Parts: sequence; C-alpha cells; structure tokens
Amino acid sequence: MSGLFGVVSKKNCISSLYYGTDYHSHLGTEYGGIAFIDENNGMPVKKIHDIDNSQFKSKFYEGSDKIKSNLGIGVISDKDPQPLSFESKFGPFAICCAGLVTNKDALSKTLIKKGISFSELGQGDINTTELVAYLINQEDSIITGIEKMYDKIDGSISLLLLTKDGIYCVRDRYGVTPLIIGEKKDEIAVTSETCSFPNLGFKIKKFLSPGEIVFISKKGIGKKKAGTKTNKICAFLWIYTGFPASTYEGINVEKVRENCGKFLAKRDNVKIDLASGVPDSGTAHAIGYAIKSGKPFRRVLFKYTPGYGRSYTPLTQDRRDRVALLKLIANKDIADGNRIILCEDSIVRGTQLKNFTITKLKDAGAKEVHVRPACPPLMFPCIYNLSARSVDELAARKAIKALEGKDIEDVSEYSDPKSKKYQKMLDWIAKDLDVTSLRYQLLDDMVEAIGLPKDKLCLYCWTGEDFQKNSRSIEG
Repeated sequence: MSGLFGVVSKKNCISSLYYGTDYHSHLGTEYGGIAFIDENNGMPVKKIHDIDNSQFKSKFYEGSDKIKSNLGIGVISDKDPQPLSFESKFGPFAICCAGLVTNKDALSKTLIKKGISFSELGQGDINTTELVAYLINQEDSIITGIEKMYDKIDGSISLLLLTKDGIYCVRDRYGVTPLIIGEKKDEIAVTSETCSFPNLGFKIKKFLSPGEIVFISKKGIGKKKAGTKTNKICAFLWIYTGFPASTYEGINVEKVRENCGKFLAKRDNVKIDLASGVPDSGTAHAIGYAIKSGKPFRRVLFKYTPGYGRSYTPLTQDRRDRVALLKLIANKDIADGNRIILCEDSIVRGTQLKNFTITKLKDAGAKEVHVRPACPPLMFPCIYNLSARSVDELAARKAIKALEGKDIEDVSEYSDPKSKKYQKMLDWIAKDLDVTSLRYQLLDDMVEAIGLPKDKLCLYCWTGEDFQKNSRSIEG
C-alpha cells in the first residue's frame, strides 16, 4: 500500500510536506517522492528517489531547506515511481496515487491504440499513476476525468492531484484506502495516515467519504463532489498495515490490535508462561492477549528498527527473506525454557515465520511456541492494493492444495472454523511451521474488534467477496 500526503500553506509548506510524507514510510519500500509548485512559474517540480535500501529522510534532506513553495504533495510508493507531472489541457499538474488497477493492461492497450505513449516504464510495466493521469486527461475537466476514470478501472485508487491553485483530494469510490483532512493555522493538509498530524500541529478536520472529492487551497476546503455511504475500508489497515498511532474512520489502530489480542485470549485455554508478539504490528495484539489472559507480556523478539523495514512489503521472496533474517533478534534470556504465546498480525505466506521467527525462538530455548494470528486464514490475494499477488503464495492455500491434492475453487469449507476441513488445514499449517499449536482469529471477532459493521469493511482476502463486481452488476 502506498501512502499520500499533501499540504497547502500561506507560507512555505516544504517542512510540513517533507515530514508529513516521511510519516508514511512504514507503508512502502520502493520509492519516495514529492512534487511542489515553483513559485516563479507556477509549474510542478517533482523529486523521486529509490528508497529500497535507504530511508526517505536521508534522500530528501539535502537541499530541502532551499525549496520554497506554498503547495505540495508527497508519496511513499509500494511499487511505481511517483508523483508524476504533466502539461495538459487543464494546465500543468502533478499526481500521486494509492491503490491498484487490476485491468491496467487492457486500459493501457486501449490508450495506446488511440496514439497515447507511455514513458514511465519500470521493468516493462506500465506505471499505474501515469495510466490514471492519462485516463483523467481524456475528459473535458479534472472532475469529470476523475469520475470517468473510476468508471473504467477495476480495483481501487485514491489520489492527490496538484495544480498551481491547490490540491484535488480524492478518496476511492469504495473507501478501501483512507484520506483525512487536517488543519492548523495557515495550513491545510491531507494524509493517508493520521500519525503524520500530531507532531506537525495538525488537527483532524474530516475523514473523506468514499468517492468524495475536495479541493484544498489557500481559501480553505472546497467540496467538489459528495461522497457515498458505500464504505468498504480495508480491514487489514487495523490488523497490520497501519501505524499504531493512526486513526481511520475515528478508530485507532493500536486500540483495535489490543482488542484482537483480547478476543484471541478469550477463546484460548492453552497453558503458557508469557505472551509476546512479532514486532512491530504483533506487539499490540500480544498486549491485548496479556491483558485478557492475566499472563505477563514480555518481549522475546526485538526488531532492529534502524536498519530494516517490513519484511512483508518487498516484492521478491529473496528480499523478504533477507529482511526477515536480519531484522528480528531473539532474546534468549526471556525465551529460554518458557511456553510462549506468539501473537502475529497474520500468516500470509508463512515462509518468514517458519524459516526465521520460529527457528530463532527455538534456538533461543523456547519450550513451546503457540502461534495466534490476529485475523483468519488469508484465502484470496488482494485485488484492491498491492499485496500477495497469487493464490499459490498463501499459506492456507498451500495447505488446502496439499490436503486435496490439487487446487480447488470453492474453499468455503476451509473457511468455516466449525468444519473438519478447517481443522485439518490448521493442523497442516501448524506442522509445516513446526509450532506447538496454532489458532486463528475468528472473522466475527476481528470485525467486532475493529468496531465497524461487517458491511462497512473490505474482507476480500478472507471471504473472496468482490464488492466492486457485485456493485457493478447491481448498477447494470
């Protein structure tokens, strides 16, 4: 998932833009970029850096004190270089996006047949942000272009579009990814993560509704299009992706994770000595487990934060393995001889947990390791954000294939915690991971931990329910 930040100021906005964007560094590992309006000519200036092996701040610090502008957008990108800048019939603009377009190839082929050329090719792949910009440019106005773009794409896109007069802030039609407006004296900001606001002095003004378009400028906040009530925000934001200090739809991430841990403990009866979590996101789940169970929370794993980011977000298995190997350090003096509940946000592929985390704890002398993921087994790769990209990658699907002897389409029995097939799947995964026991969160418990109605959440990766397809069928 990419993270977006934008700011409009009556003074120089670069400090807020620089640090506000940096507060999204937990979301992406590929590129960091900013774009701002040159005060002399009104043109957008973009700066993009590869942040695969370095932090955003280290790439953008030098020279930032010499930039002066009142308007800017920034992005931490999970795959494509962005923001991108264009000269268009609407005038010059820059744009950055968060989300995924699953019919990107078909749409780009249609545009190419019309004579449009794509220049932002990465390893032969069309840049999603460039595609979105060209789709918008097909229409007579920016607002109409955004609306028509949404009619054409499959997937989910939220975006910031920077002009010399202000920033169009657009949340995707289904609200899968969040956008929040904040204010302080002389400045208005928009962000994917509210954790970017407190230290910069911003107060939350409003959470954009799905499909809502607002225009922020020196004059204030102007609504360009009302949103809808068809909210399907990604539940995984609270379980794993989001930063603990962030809030979506008024619900804090850390609090939800503690709630998840409490539900795990409520349904557990295993005898343990301590509760611990896989840092960072597993920590709050474990704290919640400890609160409910009455067992002490202790840290048996430490993440070496200065050098390594998330091991889930890199695009290749080799890079994920490298980060997983190096970033977590087992604490032998705590783990040795103890029966441990190990809370994890989820089990996606299972390779890092199996090959690195569990091995490290056993080498550190752990007597038992009981794994408790804070969400149900992941059954479907995400179609709204960049995540696990194939069914074959998922640990649950690997278990099902092994048990069935083949891939199967209907996995409903394996998704039912009351079925025998579900239990067989858990036993297979537990054996594969070489853990003492394994128990997943129940879907209804996870939903209750978040605190939103089930129909207001995107649960696709657990249920396979494609609400976009269903919505278009109804509209059709």
